[in-house]
Amino acid sequence: MAIAVKFVGALRHFSGASELFLHCKDCISIGEMINELVMEVPELKKGLIDQQLGDLRSNALILVNDREIGVLNSLETKLNDGDEVVLVPVVHGG
Repeated sequence: MAIAVKFVGALRHFSGASELFLHCKDCISIGEMINELVMEVPELKKGLIDQQLGDLRSNALILVNDREIGVLNSLETKLNDGDEVVLVPVVHGG
């Protein structure tokens, strides 16, 4: 199973690429995909994992096939072969 993962903004810088393909044996969730990405490209941790909480409360807007995961099943959204995931960093300010 292959999933296309596209990076926007700072995540492109952290990953060193605008797109990569994640190959998995089975159907995985968005949360599992984030864990896989961070293991393969540790630099992504600072852009994808909440640094204060250390959990998968992603610091990115995540789209699966052009749909935001909040309208799907959030981090439990299952991915299928050929899906496209786009990760857009969220900018916080004050």
